[in-house]
Amino acid sequence: MTYTTKQVGETGSLEYRLFFLKDNKPVSSFHDVPLWINKEKQIVNMLVEIPRGTNAKLEIATKEHMNPIKQDVKDGKLRFVHDKYPFNYGALPQTWESPEHTHPSTGAKGDNDPLDACEIGSGQGVTGEFKQVKVLGVFAMIDAGETDWKILCIDVNDPIASQINSQEDIEKLLPGKVNEVYTFLRDYKIPDGKGPNQFAFDGKLQSIDFAMKIIDETEAEWKDLVDGKTKSSLSITNTTLNNSNTVTDANN
Repeated sequence: MTYTTKQVGETGSLEYRLFFLKDNKPVSSFHDVPLWINKEKQIVNMLVEIPRGTNAKLEIATKEHMNPIKQDVKDGKLRFVHDKYPFNYGALPQTWESPEHTHPSTGAKGDNDPLDACEIGSGQGVTGEFKQVKVLGVFAMIDAGETDWKILCIDVNDPIASQINSQEDIEKLLPGKVNEVYTFLRDYKIPDGKGPNQFAFDGKLQSIDFAMKIIDETEAEWKDLVDGKTKSSLSITNTTLNNSNTVTDANN
């Protein structure tokens, strides 16, 4: 399954948008790209938004037609995170953290976005790339009072991916990596004058089974979103789901 991209506007500008195509036809990165590659083996699609070693705050434009990637804007200026990301950062398509659902593990409602993912393989990601990744766990982050799950994963094509099947394997093969991810997620807003992000479970990485449960829950919430069962200001236009928001010509 190959997706291509079409850039509109210059990189590093307010007009920058990265749209997605499949067989030269527009698709939504949020709604049209399947979540699961192999559920039995815990393999999902991940959209790379922010490649490792960069700090431009790129994200899916969830409220815009066909959900391109854009750079976040704060106070009229393009947003950059103070420190460069030590992992490839992105999102899982066909998931959604509902702001109407308070999760019992966090006591907080969802952040109205797709699930975030932190990919810890050795390969350098590219903005707009879909990686097939193996789920390794999840952090229960609470950002500004909202549940903001962070899925930990590794590219299935990474040389050590097949050897990692538990947190113990991560620590053995990538010593200190879990703590590096946690510390970055906790502290990345501090240079901007904000306090550290909060976490449920004392910041501990939760198991693969728990992560899969969270993915299942947010997939179900996404289905309610695109089926119109949950009211939202997000764009749910798509070209493949064959529902009331499916269009045949996404350019119109």
